Amino acid sequence: MAGQTKLTGKQGQALAGHLSEAPGGTARGAVVLIHEWWGLNDHIRGIADRLAREGFTVFATDLYGGRVTKDAKEAEQLLGAMDWGKAAADLRAATEALRERAPGTKVAIMGFCMGGALTLLAAANDPQLDAAVPFYGIPPESGVDVTRIRCPVLGHFAQQDDWCTPDRVDTLEKKLKSANVPAEIHRYDAGHAFFNDTRPEVYSRDNAEKAWQRTVSFLHAKLG
Repeated sequence: MAGQTKLTGKQGQALAGHLSEAPGGTARGAVVLIHEWWGLNDHIRGIADRLAREGFTVFATDLYGGRVTKDAKEAEQLLGAMDWGKAAADLRAATEALRERAPGTKVAIMGFCMGGALTLLAAANDPQLDAAVPFYGIPPESGVDVTRIRCPVLGHFAQQDDWCTPDRVDTLEKKLKSANVPAEIHRYDAGHAFFNDTRPEVYSRDNAEKAWQRTVSFLHAKLG
Protein backbone atom coordinates (compact mmCIF):
# COMPACT_ATOMS: atom_id res chain seq x y z
CA MET A 1 0.00 0.00 0.00
CA ALA A 2 1.25 3.50 -0.76
CA GLY A 3 3.30 5.12 1.96
CA GLN A 4 3.45 2.06 4.24
CA THR A 5 7.12 1.18 3.71
CA LYS A 6 10.38 3.07 4.10
CA LEU A 7 13.34 3.66 1.85
CA THR A 8 16.70 2.64 3.26
CA GLY A 9 19.98 4.26 2.26
CA LYS A 10 23.42 2.71 1.74
CA GLN A 11 24.39 2.82 5.40
CA GLY A 12 21.10 1.27 6.48
CA GLN A 13 19.55 4.55 7.60
CA ALA A 14 15.89 5.25 6.87
CA LEU A 15 15.62 8.14 4.44
CA ALA A 16 13.10 10.83 5.37
CA GLY A 17 10.11 10.88 3.04
CA HIS A 18 7.05 9.08 1.72
CA LEU A 19 7.42 5.89 -0.32
CA SER A 20 4.59 4.85 -2.65
CA GLU A 21 4.59 1.47 -4.39
CA ALA A 22 3.06 0.56 -7.71
CA PRO A 23 0.14 -1.89 -7.36
CA GLY A 24 1.18 -5.52 -7.37
CA GLY A 25 4.90 -4.77 -7.41
CA THR A 26 4.86 -4.12 -11.16
CA ALA A 27 6.83 -0.87 -11.20
CA ARG A 28 8.24 0.15 -14.59
CA GLY A 29 10.70 2.56 -13.02
CA ALA A 30 11.21 4.79 -10.01
CA VAL A 31 10.78 8.51 -9.35
CA VAL A 32 12.27 10.75 -6.67
CA LEU A 33 9.73 13.51 -6.02
CA ILE A 34 10.75 16.88 -4.51
CA HIS A 35 8.33 19.12 -2.64
CA GLU A 36 7.68 22.85 -2.94
CA TRP A 37 8.91 25.35 -0.35
CA TRP A 38 5.88 24.44 1.80
CA GLY A 39 7.49 21.12 2.74
CA LEU A 40 6.40 17.52 2.26
CA ASN A 41 2.66 18.06 2.64
CA ASP A 42 -0.42 16.05 1.71
CA HIS A 43 -0.47 17.60 -1.76
CA ILE A 44 2.96 16.17 -2.62
CA ARG A 45 2.15 12.84 -0.97
CA GLY A 46 -0.95 12.73 -3.14
CA ILE A 47 1.12 13.28 -6.29
CA ALA A 48 3.43 10.46 -5.20
CA ASP A 49 0.45 8.14 -4.79
CA ARG A 50 -0.94 9.16 -8.20
CA LEU A 51 2.37 8.36 -9.85
CA ALA A 52 2.46 5.01 -8.07
CA ARG A 53 -0.96 4.17 -9.48
CA GLU A 54 0.50 4.90 -12.92
CA GLY A 55 2.99 2.09 -12.34
CA PHE A 56 6.05 3.69 -10.71
CA THR A 57 7.81 3.32 -7.38
CA VAL A 58 7.87 6.86 -5.97
CA PHE A 59 9.85 8.34 -3.10
CA ALA A 60 8.76 11.83 -2.06
CA THR A 61 11.78 13.08 -0.16
CA ASP A 62 11.50 15.32 2.91
CA LEU A 63 14.18 18.02 2.79
CA TYR A 64 12.80 19.98 5.77
CA GLY A 65 13.06 17.29 8.43
CA GLY A 66 9.32 17.00 8.91
CA ARG A 67 8.52 20.72 8.95
CA VAL A 68 5.52 21.82 6.87
CA THR A 69 3.83 25.20 6.58
CA LYS A 70 1.03 27.03 4.79
CA ASP A 71 2.48 30.45 5.58
CA ALA A 72 4.54 32.06 2.80
CA LYS A 73 6.85 33.91 5.21
CA GLU A 74 7.65 30.73 7.10
CA ALA A 75 8.12 28.85 3.82
CA GLU A 76 10.60 31.51 2.73
CA GLN A 77 12.49 31.05 6.00
CA LEU A 78 12.56 27.27 5.58
CA LEU A 79 13.87 27.62 2.06
CA GLY A 80 16.47 30.16 3.15
CA ALA A 81 17.69 27.88 5.92
CA MET A 82 17.94 24.82 3.71
CA ASP A 83 21.46 23.57 2.99
CA TRP A 84 21.47 23.06 -0.77
CA GLY A 85 24.58 20.90 -0.60
CA LYS A 86 22.93 18.58 1.92
CA ALA A 87 19.74 18.59 -0.14
CA ALA A 88 21.70 17.50 -3.21
CA ALA A 89 23.34 14.73 -1.17
CA ASP A 90 19.94 13.59 0.15
CA LEU A 91 18.57 13.42 -3.38
CA ARG A 92 21.56 11.40 -4.56
CA ALA A 93 21.07 9.03 -1.62
CA ALA A 94 17.43 8.56 -2.58
CA THR A 95 18.19 7.80 -6.23
CA GLU A 96 20.94 5.36 -5.25
CA ALA A 97 18.66 3.65 -2.73
CA LEU A 98 15.97 3.15 -5.37
CA ARG A 99 18.52 1.60 -7.74
CA GLU A 100 19.83 -0.73 -5.04
CA ARG A 101 16.33 -1.68 -3.95
CA ALA A 102 15.57 -3.07 -7.40
CA PRO A 103 18.75 -3.49 -9.47
CA GLY A 104 18.28 -2.42 -13.06
CA THR A 105 15.57 0.09 -12.18
CA LYS A 106 15.64 3.32 -14.15
CA VAL A 107 15.22 6.40 -11.98
CA ALA A 108 13.81 9.84 -12.75
CA ILE A 109 13.65 12.95 -10.60
CA MET A 110 10.73 15.37 -10.51
CA GLY A 111 9.88 18.45 -8.47
CA PHE A 112 7.73 21.54 -8.10
CA CYS A 113 8.84 25.17 -7.64
CA MET A 114 11.81 24.84 -5.25
CA GLY A 115 11.70 21.14 -6.09
CA GLY A 116 11.82 21.96 -9.79
CA ALA A 117 15.03 23.93 -9.28
CA LEU A 118 16.49 21.05 -7.26
CA THR A 119 15.43 18.65 -10.00
CA LEU A 120 17.72 20.40 -12.47
CA LEU A 121 20.49 20.64 -9.85
CA ALA A 122 20.27 16.90 -9.20
CA ALA A 123 20.23 16.12 -12.91
CA ALA A 124 23.36 18.22 -13.42
CA ASN A 125 25.14 16.37 -10.61
CA ASP A 126 24.03 12.80 -11.32
CA PRO A 127 24.89 11.46 -14.78
CA GLN A 128 23.11 8.18 -13.98
CA LEU A 129 19.64 9.72 -13.84
CA ASP A 130 17.35 8.55 -16.63
CA ALA A 131 14.97 11.53 -16.76
CA ALA A 132 14.16 14.85 -15.10
CA VAL A 133 10.82 16.66 -14.83
CA PRO A 134 10.99 20.19 -13.38
CA PHE A 135 7.75 22.07 -12.78
CA TYR A 136 8.23 25.88 -12.76
CA GLY A 137 11.62 25.77 -11.05
CA ILE A 138 15.03 26.97 -12.28
CA PRO A 139 18.18 26.90 -10.12
CA PRO A 140 20.46 29.92 -9.72
CA GLU A 141 22.75 30.21 -12.73
CA SER A 142 25.74 30.89 -10.50
CA GLY A 143 25.41 27.59 -8.66
CA VAL A 144 24.24 25.08 -11.25
CA ASP A 145 25.59 24.32 -14.71
CA VAL A 146 22.59 22.85 -16.51
CA THR A 147 24.74 22.07 -19.56
CA ARG A 148 26.11 19.13 -17.54
CA ILE A 149 22.73 17.40 -17.65
CA ARG A 150 22.77 14.24 -19.75
CA CYS A 151 19.31 12.78 -19.19
CA PRO A 152 16.12 13.77 -21.06
CA VAL A 153 14.31 16.75 -19.54
CA LEU A 154 10.59 17.51 -19.64
CA GLY A 155 9.96 21.01 -18.30
CA HIS A 156 6.63 22.63 -17.40
CA PHE A 157 6.56 26.42 -16.99
CA ALA A 158 3.95 29.16 -16.63
CA GLN A 159 3.73 32.18 -18.87
CA GLN A 160 2.62 34.39 -15.97
CA ASP A 161 5.43 33.78 -13.52
CA ASP A 162 7.46 36.43 -11.70
CA TRP A 163 10.11 33.91 -10.57
CA CYS A 164 10.62 31.57 -13.52
CA THR A 165 9.91 34.34 -15.98
CA PRO A 166 9.49 33.59 -19.70
CA ASP A 167 12.93 35.10 -20.30
CA ARG A 168 14.54 32.75 -17.78
CA VAL A 169 12.75 29.79 -19.34
CA ASP A 170 13.99 30.82 -22.79
CA THR A 171 17.54 31.06 -21.45
CA LEU A 172 17.26 27.64 -19.83
CA GLU A 173 15.98 26.08 -23.04
CA LYS A 174 18.78 27.63 -25.08
CA LYS A 175 21.42 26.38 -22.66
CA LEU A 176 20.05 22.85 -22.71
CA LYS A 177 19.85 22.79 -26.49
CA SER A 178 23.37 24.24 -26.83
CA ALA A 179 24.65 21.28 -24.79
CA ASN A 180 22.58 18.79 -26.82
CA VAL A 181 20.49 17.90 -23.79
CA PRO A 182 17.30 16.19 -25.02
CA ALA A 183 14.90 18.76 -23.59
CA GLU A 184 11.19 19.25 -24.14
CA ILE A 185 10.00 22.53 -22.63
CA HIS A 186 6.29 23.33 -22.39
CA ARG A 187 4.81 26.71 -21.58
CA TYR A 188 1.30 27.10 -20.17
CA ASP A 189 -1.08 30.05 -20.19
CA ALA A 190 -1.23 30.06 -16.41
CA GLY A 191 0.47 31.39 -13.30
CA HIS A 192 3.16 29.95 -11.08
CA ALA A 193 2.14 26.77 -9.20
CA PHE A 194 -0.71 26.09 -11.63
CA PHE A 195 -0.51 22.36 -10.83
CA ASN A 196 -1.32 22.78 -7.14
CA ASP A 197 -5.00 21.92 -6.74
CA THR A 198 -4.93 22.82 -3.04
CA ARG A 199 -4.43 26.48 -3.96
CA PRO A 200 -7.53 27.61 -5.91
CA GLU A 201 -6.05 31.08 -6.44
CA VAL A 202 -3.39 29.63 -8.78
CA TYR A 203 -4.68 26.20 -9.83
CA SER A 204 -5.44 25.77 -13.54
CA ARG A 205 -7.22 22.48 -14.05
CA ASP A 206 -6.90 22.21 -17.83
CA ASN A 207 -3.21 23.07 -17.79
CA ALA A 208 -2.53 20.77 -14.84
CA GLU A 209 -4.22 17.85 -16.58
CA LYS A 210 -2.28 18.49 -19.77
CA ALA A 211 1.01 18.65 -17.85
CA TRP A 212 0.13 15.44 -15.99
CA GLN A 213 -0.64 13.51 -19.17
CA ARG A 214 2.62 14.66 -20.73
CA THR A 215 4.54 13.73 -17.59
CA VAL A 216 3.12 10.22 -17.28
CA SER A 217 3.72 9.50 -20.98
CA PHE A 218 7.27 10.84 -20.72
CA LEU A 219 8.08 8.77 -17.64
CA HIS A 220 6.70 5.59 -19.17
CA ALA A 221 8.77 6.21 -22.31
CA LYS A 222 12.01 6.93 -20.43
CA LEU A 223 11.70 4.45 -17.56
CA GLY A 224 9.85 1.55 -19.18
